[in-house]
Amino acid sequence: MRTYDFSPLLRSSVGFDRIEHLFRGLERASTDTSFPPYNIVKKDADNYRITMAVAGFAENEIEITANQNSLKVTGKSAKDKDEAEYLHRGLAARSFNQNFELAETIQVVGAEMENGLLHIDLVREIPEALKPRTIEISNGKLIENKAA
Repeated sequence: MRTYDFSPLLRSSVGFDRIEHLFRGLERASTDTSFPPYNIVKKDADNYRITMAVAGFAENEIEITANQNSLKVTGKSAKDKDEAEYLHRGLAARSFNQNFELAETIQVVGAEMENGLLHIDLVREIPEALKPRTIEISNGKLIENKAA
């Protein structure tokens, strides 16, 4: 496993404690299998869509779990135990587990299946507290905290 030194990148930044964890997750993801195949599309500045090719799976065989900064898509095919004798098996019907790391402001807003494709819609929702705001410059006198 490679070791990364992030100190040069983090010298002028504050609060990016998760970056090392994110890169380690990306390193693990690059070695995992990429079944089923998927696309990630940026529809506009704040909307994204993940499309996964899940031909042969029914809606009740797929579970989507959003948890903090991760999205987990799991497929358990009932056809895994199919005892038919195949002369050629080109359609993979094996179970899968696909994980996606999400930014803190990305929310999963819906999912739908259409023609063997699973579409998962995501949106960037920036809380009011994280939006840019103008900071007033005082005349040198400290403002007292009136909440105390």
